[in-house]
Amino acid sequence: MAQESNEMVEWIEEKGLIPYIEAENFMKARAAAIASGEAEERIWLLEHPALYTAGTSAKPEDLVAPDRFPVFQTGRGGQYTYHGPGQRVAYVMLNLKERNPDVRAFVCNLENWIIATLARFDVTGERREGRVGIWVVRDAGLASEREDKIAAIGIRLHKWVSFHGISINVSPELEHFSGIVPCGIDEHGVTSLADLGVDVTMAQLDAALREEFDRVFG
Repeated sequence: MAQESNEMVEWIEEKGLIPYIEAENFMKARAAAIASGEAEERIWLLEHPALYTAGTSAKPEDLVAPDRFPVFQTGRGGQYTYHGPGQRVAYVMLNLKERNPDVRAFVCNLENWIIATLARFDVTGERREGRVGIWVVRDAGLASEREDKIAAIGIRLHKWVSFHGISINVSPELEHFSGIVPCGIDEHGVTSLADLGVDVTMAQLDAALREEFDRVFG
């Protein structure tokens, strides 16, 4: 499927679980093709089987259970993260040179995209200085108040074309995050839409992501 905003962007919503290596190899090739003008930009929505990925800043001690799931070294920024069923991964292959060659602005737009999408389901996502990703406040104003992470961000650029992207926890098995220190942050937890009591299907989330993409990036 394709969608027109300022430029043509191909949208693909995968069914089933996509192997990580297959996805990474595709992204590398597609980013190179976009940079050379041989392919359209793409937003690729998918799920992976349970696995851990290590970004360029990953610390060995943050891999708590190295034998639990496959572990993939990857060139994206950031530290360790978990991907698995029930988590929507959105790989974002955009030509920033043609849009806005500003990495900070791009990351800010990714954050705004997630926040606006979550707001469609009455979930207030927030950014935090010094903490990558999007966070929600639990039990606000109570002694038990805490902040949990609901979405992660990790990107890489090739000749100003982005790849990798974002992930939003819809209904993953949250215990699977215990095998790592997610993004190197151990003083806060991880949550999902299901954990917050919000019943959202992948199709509903995908529709919201697509509509809010044009508002933020269009």
